[in-house]
Amino acid sequence: MTEPISTLDDDLEIALLQLTFEASDPELLLPALSKYVVMTRKEAACRNADLCVSFTDPNRFVIIEKWESEQAAREHFDSPVMVEMAESCSGILADRPDVDLLQGLSAHDLN
Repeated sequence: MTEPISTLDDDLEIALLQLTFEASDPELLLPALSKYVVMTRKEAACRNADLCVSFTDPNRFVIIEKWESEQAAREHFDSPVMVEMAESCSGILADRPDVDLLQGLSAHDLN
């Protein structure tokens, strides 16, 4: 693991988690991901979670989560919410999800 890049506001550590899913059956995947997003938003360290679908590929779903810290995002990987979502996606994905943990350089909330 590398050290985070210094930013102007080093007191604020925001981590973003990007999950990309290629659905083999979008109608079955959408409810599983929707439930996951609702449950993730209830976690104390979660600042936001959004579910998106690609304009160019209706089988591609992306979840973008904002966490209070990198540690909080990493702890979420082993949470019951994440495990339940992973199990519910079994058999309805075309490929393994792409997961990326990002450092928020300008991910401040607007309000």
